[in-house]
Amino acid sequence: MSNSSNKSVTLKEVAEAAGVSVSTASRALSGKAEACRISSATEQSVREAAKKLQFSPSLLARSLRSQQTKLLGVVLPNVANPFFAAIAREITLAAEADGYSVLLTDSQENGETEARLVEQLQARQIEGLVVCPVGMDETHLCKLANQKLPLVLVDRGFDNRDLVTVTSDHQSGARIAMNELLDAGHRTIGILQGLPETLPNRERLSGVQDSLSAAGLDFDPMLIAGHHFDEASGYQAALRLLTTRPEITALFAFSNQNALGALRAAAEMGRAIPDDLSLIAFDDFPFAAYLAAPLTSVSQDVSQLGQVAAQLLLEQIRSSVPPEQKQYRIPVQLMRRSSIKNIG
Repeated sequence: MSNSSNKSVTLKEVAEAAGVSVSTASRALSGKAEACRISSATEQSVREAAKKLQFSPSLLARSLRSQQTKLLGVVLPNVANPFFAAIAREITLAAEADGYSVLLTDSQENGETEARLVEQLQARQIEGLVVCPVGMDETHLCKLANQKLPLVLVDRGFDNRDLVTVTSDHQSGARIAMNELLDAGHRTIGILQGLPETLPNRERLSGVQDSLSAAGLDFDPMLIAGHHFDEASGYQAALRLLTTRPEITALFAFSNQNALGALRAAAEMGRAIPDDLSLIAFDDFPFAAYLAAPLTSVSQDVSQLGQVAAQLLLEQIRSSVPPEQKQYRIPVQLMRRSSIKNIG
């Protein structure tokens, strides 16, 4: 059975299929058969195995000459999410403009899957890696950095300041969102959080606390619900808060997917937006302006996140040294629409 991608076949597999050593396969495919006294029959056998497995000798020759694979790895939590898809697109465009191909993988918001994918990408001899980490353990990523593999974290990160990280200004964005609700007179605000303990979630909660403190209001942990950045978590968290705390007049969703879940929950409970419930989200998305109640949101500059991450990675590959500045914060912007009612 032929393989669907040149990149998925290794020289070792070609050698095994031809019944020769890896070094013999390499010499046969790089035009050195006669010089290395490899019989024409053996050379033909290797070339037939390579053709059957769709392994490209030209790719082998180029990588042997330059010691480069021109491959970059990207690990994202959910490539179906428009936010991460947009980041992937920017990285891919920048990579291709520089002659690189991108191996894109989906960790499915699972830390163990992420670690396995990183290991698999390493085995493919990638020259650099962009990761949006999903867990709280950066051990496998620190290991890569110690091995001098060019690495950039995007959107999420860790307290480890030695890892090159590109994220939005989460804390400032959360303050902007909360101030928008507070300025409209809302005082009982439910928080639909994402994945607890991740950097974006922690910094957004910190921004919430900043705004409440500045307004002379207490921070009530019982007004926080949710366990993920997806639609299901937003739905369940909104149902729980609106049921247990019916006096809530506004919700702040920590992601666009959380906001979609909140919209479903509000509709089921007969809470019209914005008349009966105001809603703001961290993350804009293409259809936010076209909802029945166009959604006010804090917009992340997704293009800039992807472009900066790609540029930092390519610069590391060229120079073989990490950048002096490790932490990059991309400004956010309020997209004011009509999902917030002034009750002040």
